[in-house]
Amino acid sequence: MARLTKLSRSLAGRNVLVTGAASGMGRATAFLFADEGARVGVVDRNAEGLEETAAAIRGAGGEVCAQAVDVSHTGAIAPAVATVAEQFGGLDVLVNNAGVSLAAPIGADDFESTWRATFAVNLDAYVHFIRAALPHLRASDAGRIVNVASTEGLGGSAFISPYTASKHGVVGLTRSLAVELGGEGITVNCICPGPIHTGMTQEIPDEAKTKFARRRVPLRRYGDPEEVAQLTVSLALPAASYVTGAALAVDGGMRVKNN
Repeated sequence: MARLTKLSRSLAGRNVLVTGAASGMGRATAFLFADEGARVGVVDRNAEGLEETAAAIRGAGGEVCAQAVDVSHTGAIAPAVATVAEQFGGLDVLVNNAGVSLAAPIGADDFESTWRATFAVNLDAYVHFIRAALPHLRASDAGRIVNVASTEGLGGSAFISPYTASKHGVVGLTRSLAVELGGEGITVNCICPGPIHTGMTQEIPDEAKTKFARRRVPLRRYGDPEEVAQLTVSLALPAASYVTGAALAVDGGMRVKNN
């Protein structure tokens, strides 16, 4: 039977770079791209976890390029992007996922250092990865940028203003670049995860997670990293060609619940 549709949902042969890929949502995203037939460049400062991610992809028959990079060191970003693009022969998709969550009340002695450390990873690195990847994305017939923010980028919580402000910055960056790059056919979108089982939330006691989810989340549970990755990958499809500038919550309905 002949296909009735025109737009491709295949990522086979596409070249992807995912930051923060040693664990959590980044690892799940890298795995899912690999499962869909993409070549995957993975970046993280955790060299051991990164190699575990890469080894799993290779073991499943995928093609991977691992770059152990601390994304807060901006001088290391362009070489890492160049290495991935050179190995794969280009770059079609950039997923900015690496992030840190550091608590600091506004009056704390370490507030300014916490602010700088948070922005270096959560926002500045995103900009540097986009700038380094842009020539390759412009050469693609379906350039995609997906930035991972947080529901904190859509609201706010006490004592984590550096994190909250950085995630608002990611949302703003996404919207501005969607307008700036739209004429070139490059889409720029943002994922805003809510409560997800990741390294950032592993220190929260299970009882507290259960209580929070029952009170705040309509689906009454924390999400799984792959549930976030599924939407990230969907936005990277060639077929997702008319979605840009979106900030999409993946939070079990938390943002729409009134009480």
